[in-house]
Amino acid sequence: MENVTDSKSKGEKGTILVTNDDGIQAPGLKALVSVLVSTHRFNVLVCAPQLEMSAVSHSITWRQPLRVEKVEMDGATAFKTSGTPADCASLGVSSVLFPSVPDLVISGINQGSNCGYHTVYSGTTAGAREAFLNGVPAISISYDCYGGLSLEEFEKMLRVEAGSKTKMNYEYEAAAKACLPIISGIIAEIKNNTYPQGCFLNMDLPKDIANHKGYKVTKQGKSTMKIRWKQITSNGQPSEIDHHLLFRRQLSGFQVDIDESDHKSLQEGYISITPLGILTHPDKDCKAYFEDWLPNLIQQHQSHNPLLD
Repeated sequence: MENVTDSKSKGEKGTILVTNDDGIQAPGLKALVSVLVSTHRFNVLVCAPQLEMSAVSHSITWRQPLRVEKVEMDGATAFKTSGTPADCASLGVSSVLFPSVPDLVISGINQGSNCGYHTVYSGTTAGAREAFLNGVPAISISYDCYGGLSLEEFEKMLRVEAGSKTKMNYEYEAAAKACLPIISGIIAEIKNNTYPQGCFLNMDLPKDIANHKGYKVTKQGKSTMKIRWKQITSNGQPSEIDHHLLFRRQLSGFQVDIDESDHKSLQEGYISITPLGILTHPDKDCKAYFEDWLPNLIQQHQSHNPLLD
């Protein structure tokens, strides 16, 4: 992607835009903003959803205008919007909401990891991807606060949080501080015009962040949650007779990576740093298969339909 950020003199502060998918009041975002502001090295901007937007992927608002409202956040210029994470990132780098394009966009800190296939569903990752699509360097950051939980424990934790009006705090301040060397290093590279423009970064932080084993560049794996559907009624119980049908997603297990990957490194206690792009790269075997399959298919079809020749 073409970089649209202006080169800055070495004496000026870097400008960072923060967004997320957990919402403007999420502790992960608040901790990140607080830590960035406390360094006195960055101008901090915030544009984030007013409500939780987890797992909305890269959806955008098209037919309706966004409602935007300024909010108080110590040391930062902050706005909440009615939009998605991708909306917030797009608006934040547009020079319409803020007077200039930020040097760097950070999406996070997300509550829960975003490794492997999870990046497809993640609104956090989409916030960084949208900035990258607009030519602005970006990082998505997620904290594996549920790490080590069994399937039953994980589901129980989700139910507890769903019934709570506030997010669990976990160790977000420590997680934000662990990101500072990477953030500062990226800002320095951007100012020197030496930062690569062909990717954005996805960072995942281990649960025991105070004792992490270091920083590790990783590749995206194929880890994901396995989902099943269960029919329910309005009171949450199974139903066979109802005026309408209700179905709820349920976790049925986890698919994890055996080979080296972002998820495996995270589970080993490393802070994984994974370069991501926009284009997909299917398996070579699939491409070869369809290169052989398509001409044969067309030939067979034409032999049975002479009028198509």
